[in-house]
Amino acid sequence: METVTQYQHRFTDGKPCLLQPGKVVCVGRNYADHIAELSNAVPKEPLLFIKANNSLTSFHDVIHIPETGECHNELELAFLLGKPLRNADVSQVYDAIAGVGLALDLTLRDKQSELKANGHPWERAKAFDGSCPVSEFMPVSADTLNTAFQFQLEVNGHCRQQGDSSNMLWQWPELLAHVSQTFTLFPGDIVLTGTPKGVGPLVSGDQIKASLHNMLTCEATVKQGSTL
Repeated sequence: METVTQYQHRFTDGKPCLLQPGKVVCVGRNYADHIAELSNAVPKEPLLFIKANNSLTSFHDVIHIPETGECHNELELAFLLGKPLRNADVSQVYDAIAGVGLALDLTLRDKQSELKANGHPWERAKAFDGSCPVSEFMPVSADTLNTAFQFQLEVNGHCRQQGDSSNMLWQWPELLAHVSQTFTLFPGDIVLTGTPKGVGPLVSGDQIKASLHNMLTCEATVKQGSTL
């Protein structure tokens, strides 16, 4: 597993990325099918939480998960900020995006259920070291950003998750504008936009493959235990 000092954002075209890794702002319950599979209530506004940069690691080769508790996959569309966003409207969002990619919001489900039942924050279940494997980012253009994004996750050759950004309860430009009303987004920050149905436990030895259209693919083997 890469440490905070080792992880660096990368672009698919191989050009250097000088953006320093920052925080990861995550959006929960943004797909109706995922809300239904976990029997959660539909939020009245986007549900936000943060993973610090200790959670970042590259989505390639090996993904390390904790040795205790069920660790679930949650594949999400990820946006890398290239410019600051604060109190932004939707029209300002597009110019602030440096890249689009995929990320896993790894979740200790038993721990999360325990925390939720006690009314406690989710960080112990969501923001542990290495809990956010991230792909390379595709540089964006106006055409790229004005299309629906389809993505999927395969585990051991079987499709486990399929997502389409057009099915989001809150579309991603609206989400980023909303986030910027509470958290200033800085260059190098990432926003994850929610996961579709199909979350489930990962175990040591699982072979996982994530893809965004036919433009981006990342593969890794799951291994229990940290190398930090």
